[in-house]
Amino acid sequence: MAFTDEQLQRYSRQILLKEVGGKGQKKIADARVFLIGAGGLGSPSALYLASAGVGTLGIIDDDVVDLSNLQRQVLHSTKTINHPKVDSAEATISKMNPDVKVIKHVGRLNASNILDIIKDYDYILDGSDNFPTRFLVNDAAFFLKKTLISGSIFRFEGQLTTLKPHFTDEGPVPCYRCLYPEPPPPGLVPSCQEAGVLGVLAGTIGILQAAEALKEILGIGESLAGRLLIYDALDMSFRRVKVPKNPNCLLCGPSPTIKELLDYEISCTLPPPGSNTNNTPSA
Repeated sequence: MAFTDEQLQRYSRQILLKEVGGKGQKKIADARVFLIGAGGLGSPSALYLASAGVGTLGIIDDDVVDLSNLQRQVLHSTKTINHPKVDSAEATISKMNPDVKVIKHVGRLNASNILDIIKDYDYILDGSDNFPTRFLVNDAAFFLKKTLISGSIFRFEGQLTTLKPHFTDEGPVPCYRCLYPEPPPPGLVPSCQEAGVLGVLAGTIGILQAAEALKEILGIGESLAGRLLIYDALDMSFRRVKVPKNPNCLLCGPSPTIKELLDYEISCTLPPPGSNTNNTPSA
């Protein structure tokens, strides 16, 4: 790929980095990243991935822009209230960087469509706001051997991890089910709509998701695979916790019993005794 003069100027500060250079910028331009949600997490992720020059961004969302979104969903504006979020996102991204191809998916992911939708993308960024989607995305990414960067927020706290249990060269790496074997029962964990969320928290975690994606694309730095990053905005602290791989994981363990995708909206069961689901934040 030969860069135009305009592209060389646009990405000059990145290309100057020895870890990026022209070859790295080409990797970024060739990357295909799928964003689940054009909301609080997807907004900053999309903006920074687009500004970095990621060639293809897929975005799925079934919602329209609401006035209450604008406190944190920076892809949108007052002028796009009541417009589909994917349309608003595409318009913002195209104004920022016409190099980026935006592929819009209007609707929700489910067990019947997710594999066909994500199979052509290299990296998946999960910014969903509900547990059934998170488990569905984790399982689909595992089956297709896709790198999944999962972010979540709740009130003043955010969490981030990278999931790629299928890459054995990095040793045993957990999947999302190693952390939380099953979704919590409906109503146990309040949503952001019910509990509230600090808007800039979404920006912090969403940008960190974008940073992690760029590191994966370039093959630089230390991955968050096998680690959970916890950010507390109130005391401005970051903690990085090692997450062990569950040897009895029903998905990525040696004797898996989960061999097909499940729609938890239809079949949601109580978590097994001792499983840690109460403290999982929701985006």
